[in-house]
Amino acid sequence: MAEHITDLTDRWFVIVNPVAGSGKGLIDFPQISRLLRNNDICHDAVFTEHKYHATELAVSAANQGYRRIIVVGGDGTMNEVVNGLFIQKAVEPHRILLAVIAVGTGNDWVRTFGIPFHYSEAIRAIREERSFLQDVGTITYTESRYTQTRYMANVAGVGFDAFVVSTFNHLKNKGHKGRWLYLFSILHSYFRYKSAGVKISVDGTVIFNDLMFSLAIGICKFNGGGVQQLPNALADDGLLDLTIIKPIHWWHIIFRLQKLFNGDIYEIGHVIHAQGRNVRIEASPLLNLETDGELFGETPVEINVVPRSIRVVVTKEFLGEN
Repeated sequence: MAEHITDLTDRWFVIVNPVAGSGKGLIDFPQISRLLRNNDICHDAVFTEHKYHATELAVSAANQGYRRIIVVGGDGTMNEVVNGLFIQKAVEPHRILLAVIAVGTGNDWVRTFGIPFHYSEAIRAIREERSFLQDVGTITYTESRYTQTRYMANVAGVGFDAFVVSTFNHLKNKGHKGRWLYLFSILHSYFRYKSAGVKISVDGTVIFNDLMFSLAIGICKFNGGGVQQLPNALADDGLLDLTIIKPIHWWHIIFRLQKLFNGDIYEIGHVIHAQGRNVRIEASPLLNLETDGELFGETPVEINVVPRSIRVVVTKEFLGEN
């Protein structure tokens, strides 16, 4: 007897991170699942059980025949799923439609595309299935003396950004929670972090070789829980955007704090903007790397852009439609 094969191409595979947003993924998923059903979105849900499990689940979903994936989580879960799309070989990554319902801590990726934080509005965008081909970055870095490679969907950071993530993770692991924990991590880190000597090359040309406070490299605009660190970034222009912050005193920022959020960061002194397809970062002493809000290895780091390589659900407002 011939085996019956179910067509899964029109069903959504939902990857839920139950610990995202200090447990919001688990607490809120019954509401999210009900809204998906009410919007006639056929779906099968699986909960992640450990770090990198979302990557494994994305690979499995593609191999089973799913061509639509919803991430219920934050930027870290999104990063894991994107890496799974490039690991699997069943189909080209951009053939899988990827959507996000944000329940994480920072939720920076969704901000670029105007995905609402309100679940019903985010699910309406999923139902409408308006999509956008975005660039992705490939990051080569060092971990335990070995060269590793990962994919980046949003923003990577070296220097202060990675130090903040390390502090935030340390506090979370000690049981601290709350909406202000990331802000506290930023303030706590500022007075402990010391600038380091960094050489930055873009497309083979050295553009910076000096003491550096912070460096963000990205596809999208937002990092750090709503900071518009890369306001000129276009997610489909085939370019990486860089924001380099030289050593800066706290009073230079405190009176210009709104510029970190309103897109005017380059009006702050000590801040440099650059763009390119290839970025290489070397540092002394070695600096940690954060990618989409998660720590991965250390310098030297090299990043290349992969143009328009994943297809993501966006809003009609983002596309300029009425």
